[in-house]
Amino acid sequence: MKQITHFIFIILFISGCSIEPDIEKIAQKQAQIIFSELPRTHLVKSEFEALPNWNSENYALALDSFIKSCRTSDTKKLYKQLCKKANVSINPKHFLQNEFEPYEINTDDGKKEGLLTGYYEANLKGSLIKEYPYIYPIRKTPKDLIVVDLNSIYPGLKNYRLRGRLEGNKLIPYYTRKESKSNHIDSDVICYTDSKLDLFFLEIQGSGRVDLDNGETLYVSYDNQNGHKYRAVGRYLVNKGELKLEEVSLQTIRQWLKDNPKRVDEVLNYNKSVVYFKESTEAASGSLGVILTPRRSIAVDRRYIPLGSMLYMNAALQEQNFSSVVLAQDTGGAIKGAIRADIFLGHGSEAREIAGKLKSPLKLWILLPRNRDEQNI
Repeated sequence: MKQITHFIFIILFISGCSIEPDIEKIAQKQAQIIFSELPRTHLVKSEFEALPNWNSENYALALDSFIKSCRTSDTKKLYKQLCKKANVSINPKHFLQNEFEPYEINTDDGKKEGLLTGYYEANLKGSLIKEYPYIYPIRKTPKDLIVVDLNSIYPGLKNYRLRGRLEGNKLIPYYTRKESKSNHIDSDVICYTDSKLDLFFLEIQGSGRVDLDNGETLYVSYDNQNGHKYRAVGRYLVNKGELKLEEVSLQTIRQWLKDNPKRVDEVLNYNKSVVYFKESTEAASGSLGVILTPRRSIAVDRRYIPLGSMLYMNAALQEQNFSSVVLAQDTGGAIKGAIRADIFLGHGSEAREIAGKLKSPLKLWILLPRNRDEQNI
């Protein structure tokens, strides 16, 4: 099968139509009009036996992760009939190989390799009462933050939202990180933590657990953000000559900030984006709404990869080859591009250590229904 663009794939994947050449041209034209300002990716058909280490996969765990993801509407839309079949499958490997087809994700300029990083469930100390040293608020979404879903006006921009606040009758950008400190933010506070740095890294991870001074544990997860684009403070430190590019990691950034307390605000304010949280009754969950599974859940750029889709990845983890079926169950402000993923590594010091240093070349294959007509999607 010849190469098809990722956005053509979205149209096909949702419509479930087998295409003739003339229909394909129409779909291409529509995609070019809607996504003319965006880069495109290509999908290249492959075979399971050609996937790196496919025969070493734990097919039962892979299928179990897929079944859990099928509890969400996003995954059901993509794999309607297969979600039903998965529950009664008695041979996981047979099911995966016979019901799916792998397509390697390439970029528009022909690149087959991207970047894998890692993230984890952060751990903080906190209190329900603002009392030293617990003075840094973990905030819920501000009551005056307005979110405009552009899909209601421009269907081609379904993954885009405008965020801001009203000033008179005008919608203006919401407060940046720096501005938030000198303006009253009308939001409820979940709890207070004792570390400005831990709170900042919680925003980057997107979810965490807070061990309260009363012995209880609170789970918090991403709810919203202020609308400003994420900017990496590691790059800021490199541009300032404080760190070398090859030595940037969560660990080196944190250590530099601890060693330079007078410059903490300067560096953190470079990232104008602020994340707001909600209380959760369970451990880390992502944008898809399911509890994340260590080494099976990844965050993707949903402009290129549909949230809820199943993929196969090949990368290096702790200097060892890592190949696995993974589920696109989360998103992140720093995750940009077609062959780009952030893998969830769990909770605790080991997960934080691995995630903080992980930067690996990445190859990705998306697993499409073998019979897309049957999907009725």
